Amino acid sequence: MAKSVGSYIFNAVRGGAVGTSEALPGISGGTVALIVGLYDKLIGGAGHVVSGIRLTVTDGLRGKGMNRAKEEFGKADWGVLVPALIGMPIFLILALLLIEPILHDYNQYAYALFFGLVLASVWIPYSSAGLPWRPRHYAIGLAFAVLAFFVMGLPGANLPVNPVVVFFAASIAICALVLPGMSGSFILLTVGLYEPVLQAVRNVDIAFILTFAAGAVTGLALFVKLLQYLLENKRAITLVVLTGVMAGSLRALWPWQNEDREIVPVSDVPATVGFMVLGFAVVTTVLVFEHRKRARQEREHGHEATLVR
Repeated sequence: MAKSVGSYIFNAVRGGAVGTSEALPGISGGTVALIVGLYDKLIGGAGHVVSGIRLTVTDGLRGKGMNRAKEEFGKADWGVLVPALIGMPIFLILALLLIEPILHDYNQYAYALFFGLVLASVWIPYSSAGLPWRPRHYAIGLAFAVLAFFVMGLPGANLPVNPVVVFFAASIAICALVLPGMSGSFILLTVGLYEPVLQAVRNVDIAFILTFAAGAVTGLALFVKLLQYLLENKRAITLVVLTGVMAGSLRALWPWQNEDREIVPVSDVPATVGFMVLGFAVVTTVLVFEHRKRARQEREHGHEATLVR
């Protein structure tokens, strides 16, 4: 079925929301992809594209046809992927240039808003696991929550800015794009490359940007196939782990911390808590809307099936 122009714009905006989140330290692109309903499409589509490219190369070298590669490419939902992938870099660059400086001046309120947003989002992988949570599932989730909490509290480093470091840092940071709870920009901040990346974008440093892009593509190609396999074959336990990671990653968004990630005494409590509640309410509203939408669609399908009988 052909998609309407409106659906393309909608998917571009959804991709833009993911791209915007990657510009903000502590905000996970994977979490936003879950909220806007893009996560499975992005992971599955990217996995099929990677397989298609691999088959194109291997079958081409062996002198075989392109049938297997075309089959893999055909499994991706291009009507969703293309607009989303166009929206991501556009909104990412706009966020780096426009939004990030503003949020820097209102750091505490921004982190409070996103703390509430991510806190409410933990419900998505928790409820999507498709199983009754038993003690062992809670134990696994708690273990990964503690691990994520520890990682998010590590002090920043200052790695040298050279092409090799930039390439490997990008390949690791991009994995956070598809891993809910982990922030690519936070990883860059941890290794001391967040500001250099910002400066490269602002100054249109082509060599730096191309090196970063090459690392990002490499890391994404390697990691997305693993995650696609886990979601398709070990979905329940994978979502248990992601629930724990998202919960533990809230450490990075705690509004009362300094630049060295040390917890500081609470201040300006009413406004800060207000922003937390606002973020929580926004995601809750989206989840309730999606739940009612799915329930209505299921009723309509059930009614159609009854009429057919």
